[in-house]
Amino acid sequence: MAALCKKYRVQPFKVGPDFIDPGHHTRICDRASRNLDSFIMGEKGVIETFRRASADADFSIIEGVMGLYDGLDSTEIASTAHVAKILDVPVLLVIDARGVSRSLAAVVKGFSEFDNVNIQGIILNNVGSERHVKLVRDSLTSAGINIPIIGALPKNKELSIPSRHLGLHMASENTLNVKLLSDFIEKHIDMEAVINIANAYTPPYVELKEPEETFNVRVGIAQDSAFCFYYQDSLDALKRQGADIVFFSLMSDDLPQVDGLYLGGGYPELYAKELESSGTREQIKKAADDGMPIYGECGALMYLNETLTTDRTYRMAGILGAGSRMTDKLQGLGYTEAQVVSDSPLTRKGTMIRGHEFHYSVTECGRDARFAYRLRRGKGIIDGKDGLMEHNTLASYMHTHPAAVSFAEFLKLCSRYKT
Repeated sequence: MAALCKKYRVQPFKVGPDFIDPGHHTRICDRASRNLDSFIMGEKGVIETFRRASADADFSIIEGVMGLYDGLDSTEIASTAHVAKILDVPVLLVIDARGVSRSLAAVVKGFSEFDNVNIQGIILNNVGSERHVKLVRDSLTSAGINIPIIGALPKNKELSIPSRHLGLHMASENTLNVKLLSDFIEKHIDMEAVINIANAYTPPYVELKEPEETFNVRVGIAQDSAFCFYYQDSLDALKRQGADIVFFSLMSDDLPQVDGLYLGGGYPELYAKELESSGTREQIKKAADDGMPIYGECGALMYLNETLTTDRTYRMAGILGAGSRMTDKLQGLGYTEAQVVSDSPLTRKGTMIRGHEFHYSVTECGRDARFAYRLRRGKGIIDGKDGLMEHNTLASYMHTHPAAVSFAEFLKLCSRYKT
């Protein structure tokens, strides 16, 4: 992406429900990265997001997830290969070449014949020398494999990003030298070959529909170091449905004049002290008691509860009758499928919502806790239940996507609250 951005408009994408990698893409390309997830969004949703976002770009780059064929359980669903087949895009297969040579021919042969995926080029990572690359290339030739090696990257300790419990550090924390990165790629990857492969591609067609109903409302969205996990498609969907979006910080800003709140995930556990001391906490509690619609995901659930325990117990917004506690063990990770068992600020009873969860915290609720979701897949808050509700506030461990559930009900509620 960095190398192509020197001359072209590059639209970045990420396979799967990741929030962190798209942030790095956005920083590199100066253009919002989009997620492509065939489980949550469905095939039509994947094509629609791809067509909308790439319409005015010169090139699109889709970063895969895990291994090429790793999907939901033992299926292809939500894998990089599945998205590649939905969009019929050419694939560049990146292979770790450390410590192997001829064996890579077996890997390439297996990957190229395993499924009907259009592998157009190979990029070798962690190569030891030019001789190492020649051994691999000769092995491919002798095995009758005609997929070209278009890049070979030697080890480079200068190009790395540190990690924490939820993944890589955020793009705002990253000090990676972009020029060093792009120069390294241009030196070791045949960019002309990449461009030629991309130029031969024709995207699939899908009719892009606009929402049937729009709403003249203002929606506040928490955006700071503590709350930063949002799909760009969610923000765009709110705007297409007429919402005026107002970004603010739960740590340093007053609650703006809005008709509803959407609070995403992030790292409230790293900023619990600042969140507790901010006056915004009490302002949001008052607004919730007054009936303002509030929708929150994952980190927002922890914030909207009464307490959050990390190194000590901190007071949070106190809207939901529950408390969250950080642990050193992964508590929930994977795709979710929720049956809506009660009307909520987001949707009506009887619908199904797909999403995902990823959290190290546990949330303990009072006996009278009201839940909006019963999970067919996933862990949720407790006993397969998720989506705590109080007043017009809903918060869950589940992150979802506008292709899985519309914001229309939420915006209707915002409109009624405004009136």
